[in-house]
Amino acid sequence: MPRDDLTPTPSPLDSISFRLNPPLSENELNALFAAAWPNHQPRAFAGVLARSMAWIGAFAGGELVGYVNVAWDGGAHAFLLDPTVHPDRRGRGIGTELALRAVEAAREGGAEWMHVDYEPHLDGFYRSCGFRPTTAALMRLR
Repeated sequence: MPRDDLTPTPSPLDSISFRLNPPLSENELNALFAAAWPNHQPRAFAGVLARSMAWIGAFAGGELVGYVNVAWDGGAHAFLLDPTVHPDRRGRGIGTELALRAVEAAREGGAEWMHVDYEPHLDGFYRSCGFRPTTAALMRLR
């Protein structure tokens, strides 16, 4: 049916509130991670948040549906960690918006570089957020 008015089409993000450094409980974070990551074991987040440059929460009606953390070295390098979107909310641009807001928070915090490690199947997503591939290495410690 053709639209005869100038009302903009609602975006899937219209119902999502993005907040910089919101207060988050460990219960909220563990519930989101348990839904999003198959082998998640409950863990403490307070120490992580206390040492972070920033974190962004995505909320739908007060419920945490997305999260990303920005760690840093205290200087030029910031690190995008734990980008997480509830499986029921994926494919709506929440992850992209979280990543872009994390990049902006790092830029405003004085970082010159934003690093992210990811698995090959996520290459398209990170490229769409403006990241370019680099060679990196990883060593499992536990």
